[in-house]
Amino acid sequence: MDDPVRFVLTFGRSYELTVVNLGLACCAVEFVAAAMSDSNLVRRASGPGSRVHVLVVAGTVTDKAVPAVRKAYDALPEPKAVLSFGACANTGGPYWDSYSVTKGVDQVLPVDAYVPGCPPRPEALLQGLLALQDRLPA
Repeated sequence: MDDPVRFVLTFGRSYELTVVNLGLACCAVEFVAAAMSDSNLVRRASGPGSRVHVLVVAGTVTDKAVPAVRKAYDALPEPKAVLSFGACANTGGPYWDSYSVTKGVDQVLPVDAYVPGCPPRPEALLQGLLALQDRLPA
């Protein structure tokens, strides 16, 4: 291997993330605000290479919404990934003890990266997208 830094930079630019937002609660407002505040936010975390479709689940996933969440995931073309955005999507948040709240979207879908917080900061979204990119195959 010639230069490890060049390898890392080349790999980091090898994917283009196409983000699909599945907004279910207040975290969805934070996600949209973060994405709209800087039009290059998603572009910073991706490059011009292979397209990867990312489903961002932002907010509380109720048991009744599970079939729709699963259907949205199944409708994405391969390759695809899931980003869980916010405490409610990650673990059920403050509603975890409710009879109707799923205890995290990872109970339903294979989650590739988590963004913690209630609500998560815009910087956390960028960090989550970068963490997601690190998990993609070479």
